[in-house]
Amino acid sequence: DVSFHGSRQIPTPNIDRLATDGTILNNYYVMPVCTPSRATLLTGRYPIRYGLQHAVLNAGARSGLPLTENILPQYLNELNYTSHAVGKWHLGFFHKDYTPTYRGFQSFLGYYNGRCDYFDHRPQEGPEKWVGLDWHWDYKGNLTEVPEAFGQYTT
Repeated sequence: DVSFHGSRQIPTPNIDRLATDGTILNNYYVMPVCTPSRATLLTGRYPIRYGLQHAVLNAGARSGLPLTENILPQYLNELNYTSHAVGKWHLGFFHKDYTPTYRGFQSFLGYYNGRCDYFDHRPQEGPEKWVGLDWHWDYKGNLTEVPEAFGQYTT
């Protein structure tokens, strides 16, 4: 945990300073599933505003967070920050324009679907046709699968 909550394990002076100078959210509400929560975090808007309030995106779904929605890395880019994403995307990938590096992140390492095996990096959802590798290293718009990661444990 962070040190401003009393943890002594890992000092977090920068986060502590942000908490001291800003607003500490100890009780807040989020959607009970990941797609709407991720979309809200990145847009700053309620998911009902763009139609993602009910459920997660299924593997292979021909939908995603609407491209009309600007997300956090796009705003950060305007201020000359660089942004990188690691982990689960789960906001749509049926077209390259919906993937992280086309939504403002300079790089992305992780998986596009909602669930992925941490050892063989295959999606753990959807129809049987979605059994390919779902582990990506995308850099500045180059969408690249990482086949050498097959059989290597990641979290």
